[in-house]
Amino acid sequence: MLQTELTTRFGLDVPIAQAGMAFAGMTPALAAAVAEAGGLGAIAVGAAPPPAVEAFAGGFAQAAPGKPLNLNFITVFTTDEHIDAVCAAAPSVASFHWGHPKPEWIARLSEAGVSVWEQVGTVERAVEAVDAGVEVVVAQGLEAGGHNFATLPTFAVVPAVADAVGDRALVLAAGGIVDGRTLAAALALGADGAWVGTRLVATPQSSAAAEYKARLVGASGVDTVRTSMFGPDMPDFNPMRVLRNGIVAEFEANPGAVPDSLEGQPIVGRMDLLGQPMDLPRFTNFVPMAGAEGDFDQLPLLAGQGVGGIDAIDDATGIVRTMAADAARLLGRA
Repeated sequence: MLQTELTTRFGLDVPIAQAGMAFAGMTPALAAAVAEAGGLGAIAVGAAPPPAVEAFAGGFAQAAPGKPLNLNFITVFTTDEHIDAVCAAAPSVASFHWGHPKPEWIARLSEAGVSVWEQVGTVERAVEAVDAGVEVVVAQGLEAGGHNFATLPTFAVVPAVADAVGDRALVLAAGGIVDGRTLAAALALGADGAWVGTRLVATPQSSAAAEYKARLVGASGVDTVRTSMFGPDMPDFNPMRVLRNGIVAEFEANPGAVPDSLEGQPIVGRMDLLGQPMDLPRFTNFVPMAGAEGDFDQLPLLAGQGVGGIDAIDDATGIVRTMAADAARLLGRA
């Protein structure tokens, strides 16, 4: 058992929260596996319509009855109707990334008994979030995979955020946390827990494509790059940290050659998203999910710099339990 204020507040056994990870965490299986280990599971709503919120929450309740759930939102895609659906579903947590949630959303969610979390990339944004009523701040470091607007590495941003808001809110560390050593380091830096993403993509329970998972296992930290080449039609939703595959290597040295629109781009892959077939054009920011077909050297494969610590596709429940046990042993020894 590794107890912090986070575990006490949310009834967890371990101070580990699954990152939302749209496309990799869009089904209940991964969230339920994390919950089974005593962590906080998450389902990414992403750009899904409001009715999907009820389906996500219901699927998790069947898979992990009585366990706390985080419904994760990308703020720029969130509507008042999404908030209506969250209030009705009443998960333990609603978390937001890429923009502050509206004050009225925070008020409504809090009144419904839903804790509001926000992922931030600077101390200033952390202070703004807590001033607005956010209960838990996720401090994202430059190491983090996916959409990343951080300004400092995890080792620098976490203690700075903890010093700034730790007396008024809980702080989670995000970026580069893949094992017990990095979890112990995050706690030693002043975090109340860890927000874990890339490590949990490389699991049987994640909804990421098999080829994507295999490439995570074969990669090292220097094989990632933070780039704005994917989703050029959404410049405000960049940059992203991804694996350096064929398309990244081609345009990394010449970003000016990246088109500013997806219009006319060749189709490089296909997949189903919530039961709907979807074409994946070159430069898309849609991540290949299970069953996706196409050229994975042309698709965005999100990954943090801790990817070098992933050497196998392991069960998510076991990962969370082992990570917490190893961290507790290390902290006890220290």
